[in-house]
Amino acid sequence: MTAIISVSNLSKTYGSGFKALNGINLDIKRGEIFALLGPNGAGKTTLISIICGIAKSSQGRVTVDGHDINENYRAARSMIGLVPQELHTDAFESVWATVSFSRGLFGKPKNPAHIEKVLKDLSLWDKKDSKIVTLSGGMKRRVMIAKALSHEPQILFLDEPTAGVDVELRKGMWEVVRALQASGVTIILTTHYIEEAEEMADRIGVINKGEIILIEDKAGLMQKLGKKELKLHLQASIEVIPDSLAGYNLELSDDCRAVTYHYDTKGERTGITSLLSDLRNAGIHISDLDTSQSSLEDIFVSLVRAS
Repeated sequence: MTAIISVSNLSKTYGSGFKALNGINLDIKRGEIFALLGPNGAGKTTLISIICGIAKSSQGRVTVDGHDINENYRAARSMIGLVPQELHTDAFESVWATVSFSRGLFGKPKNPAHIEKVLKDLSLWDKKDSKIVTLSGGMKRRVMIAKALSHEPQILFLDEPTAGVDVELRKGMWEVVRALQASGVTIILTTHYIEEAEEMADRIGVINKGEIILIEDKAGLMQKLGKKELKLHLQASIEVIPDSLAGYNLELSDDCRAVTYHYDTKGERTGITSLLSDLRNAGIHISDLDTSQSSLEDIFVSLVRAS
């Protein structure tokens, strides 16, 4: 799959000396959903702003479908729809006027049929004549997405798109995102809702302190870094874990009636059989056990702590 966005050796240093981005290299594949995860202040919004031509880099190059964002700004920017984190709309314009005006900003001819389709896809059609000021926060967020789609872009950036959106509307918005991807649109999203990235994304990038610390297919990331957790419920409480079991790095629960064992899903041997045998030899008897797989959130937290 070819890259539709290429970022090479990108850095951004502000006048204060703060380095927001440091040597970013990133290719976004045509037609994928790419999730960019990172804590607050990691550089997500700065990176998006530079790719979209809103901010200038201090070093490096960005191309959008072969167009340099600085040398051929209009061609590159016309391919991009951006839904920013902050809501910026004329509060006293109607939904229809606001979305139609956005299309005109990109020099596109009027196309009422396209605007109608976008509004219907986003469940905004019955609000088309409503002033923005009368809408809920979730509806305003949908208007921002409609504005970003008004000029029929091939790439859509969603910067924290579901912030302030209720669960029902959020699910509807992700249905729209899936439909857009099916139509060939490339989606790049940042989100604090890691479960959404886990559900939606094809690939995941993790950024921290202005540097990309990992880019991986979601399935590959889960396989490489995912750990399983075995929780063993004890027939009787124990005060301490015996020295003979130290090699398993067991964690004793607060009530002293369970121990937890972490093991690698990609390892040839899990060590569970020998653990159970050694527990019996230590006089510790099991009443029940259960396992769980580490989530993307667990992986994300461990990566950020390590970087």
